[in-house]
Amino acid sequence: MNALQPAASTPEVTTAWMLIFGAWLIASISTLGALFFGEVMKLPPCVLCWYQRICMFPLALILPVGLFPFDRKVIRYALPLAVIGGLIAVFHVLLVAKVIPESIQPCTQGVPCSETVIEWFGFVTIPLLAVVAFSTIIALLIAAHYRSAK
Repeated sequence: MNALQPAASTPEVTTAWMLIFGAWLIASISTLGALFFGEVMKLPPCVLCWYQRICMFPLALILPVGLFPFDRKVIRYALPLAVIGGLIAVFHVLLVAKVIPESIQPCTQGVPCSETVIEWFGFVTIPLLAVVAFSTIIALLIAAHYRSAK
């Protein structure tokens, strides 16, 4: 038995624990990445980036609370944050891709939300990274919910 895994647990609980642990790892890496972009690289976040951070940063704190000791109810608190953050990130990607007209963008002051600050491999942007992170966290939390419900 690994020291990190819940004691005296069924295989379903162990799997759910590992799924939530994975979601926490992604939330923590995303939080550290956002802080790196803002504090080290000095990239100012737009309004939509702030809203996504408001949803992501608490996940890095809430998810480990449900791990020690394991409490599947943490999914109930984490999933709404991940879904809201994911929807904001999808909106942001669509805005950057010019699918949504700039006339309805929320960024009226400061950094424009439609501006591409970083682009790797010709298509990977910060909003796309946020969509991937939130989508993965949502998938892991839903899988953990179903695994621990058995």
